[in-house]
Amino acid sequence: MTDGAPRQGPAERRKLRVTYVDHVAQLSGGEIALTRLIDTLVEVDAHVILAENGPLVARLSAAGVSVEVLPMRERTRDLRKDRVRPAGLPLTALLDTALYVFRLERRLRAIKPDLVHTNTLKAGIYGSLAARLARVPVVWHVRDRIAADYLRSPAVWLLRTLIATVPHGVIANSQATRATLWRPRADTRVIYSVVHDPVVGPPVQLKRTPGGTFVVGMVGRIARWKGQHVFLEAFARAFRDGQETAVLVGEAMFGETDEAYGVELREKARALGIGDRVDFRGFRQDVWAELARMDVVVHASITPEPFGQVIVEAMLAGVPVIASADGGPGELLTNGVDGLLCPAGDVDALVEALQRLRGDASLRSRLSANARIRAERFSPQAEASNVMALYWRVLERSARQRRR
Repeated sequence: MTDGAPRQGPAERRKLRVTYVDHVAQLSGGEIALTRLIDTLVEVDAHVILAENGPLVARLSAAGVSVEVLPMRERTRDLRKDRVRPAGLPLTALLDTALYVFRLERRLRAIKPDLVHTNTLKAGIYGSLAARLARVPVVWHVRDRIAADYLRSPAVWLLRTLIATVPHGVIANSQATRATLWRPRADTRVIYSVVHDPVVGPPVQLKRTPGGTFVVGMVGRIARWKGQHVFLEAFARAFRDGQETAVLVGEAMFGETDEAYGVELREKARALGIGDRVDFRGFRQDVWAELARMDVVVHASITPEPFGQVIVEAMLAGVPVIASADGGPGELLTNGVDGLLCPAGDVDALVEALQRLRGDASLRSRLSANARIRAERFSPQAEASNVMALYWRVLERSARQRRR
C-alpha cells in the first residue's frame, strides 16, 4: 500500500463517488477550476450540489457531470465578507446556514457519496458540517488566503478554526494560501489548480505582426482587489502618445460594489485620455481566443492573489506575463526568467515593466518560451494524481477511525 491507496489493483478499483459542494453557480475562477478538476479526475464519479442556479449548471451538464441545485436563501448565500464584524454574523444568516446544513445532510445521506469535496469558503463551512453530520469524510478546498488583508479578523479566526478541526483533509491552492492556515489535524496538501493546455501540436507562436497594434490585456473578474485601476493608470503612463491597445476581459459578478467599480473603470479610462484605446470585453467563455489577441498579459492584484489561474493560462498560451509579486504569482513565476514580477499596486514599477517588454521582442520571446516549460509543473495529470492520493488517504484514515 502506498500513499493511502487501497490494496486492490487499478483494474479492480471502482470509481469513487465524490460530491462537490459550491455556494455559487457563476463562472468565476474557483468554479472554472472546479470544472477543470472534475474533468481531469477520470477515477471519480462526480456529483455537484450548488446553492444557486446559474451558468455553471449548464457548463457542468454539457460536460456530462451530474449536478443539482439545492437553493440557499439569497440573503445568506450572497452575504459579503465585510459583513462579518466583531459583533458577529447577522442572526438571519446563522439561522439560514443552520437550516441549510441539515438540508444538505439529508441529501448526502440519500446520495451516499464516498467523499465530499467543498470548493469555496462558504461551502467549506456548511458543507463540512453537513458531511460530518452525515458521517461522510470531507475535504475542504481552500482557494482563498485566510488573512486580515482579505477578510475581517473575526472571519479569519472562525475560518482558521474550522479548517483546522472540521474536515478530514485540506487542499490549499498554493503555498501562499497554506501559510495563512493554522496547522490542522487533517491531512493538508498544496495542490495547484488544474489548467488544461490548449495547444495540440507545436507551441503557440507569439504575435509578430510588423507595424501591428501592440495589445496589453488583463483577464479576470471586475473587482477592486484585482487592480484593474492600477493597470489602466500604468498603461496610460507607459504609452501616453502611442497606438497601443488595452484589453480588459471580465465582468462584475458579485454585487453592487463590483458593478460600481466597473463603471468607475470606464470613467477612469476616459479621464486618463485612453477611453478610445481600452476595449472592455466583458465575460468571455473562450479565454484562449482572448489570450491569442494579446502581446502581454498583466496581473495587477493589489491584495495577494491566492493562486493566479490566468497566469498559468497565459504561460501555456505563449504570452509573456507581468504579475504582482505577492502570493501565488511569486510561486508561479521567477522574475526575469519566465515572467516579470512587480510590487503589488506599484504603478511606477508596472510602467517600467510594460515599456521594457514593449521595446524588447527578444525578451518577450525568451520569457514566453521559459514560461511554457515552467507551466508543465502544473499539468492536469500531476495535479489529478495528487488529488486522488489525498482522497484515498482521507478514506483510509476515516475507515481506520471507524474500526476503532
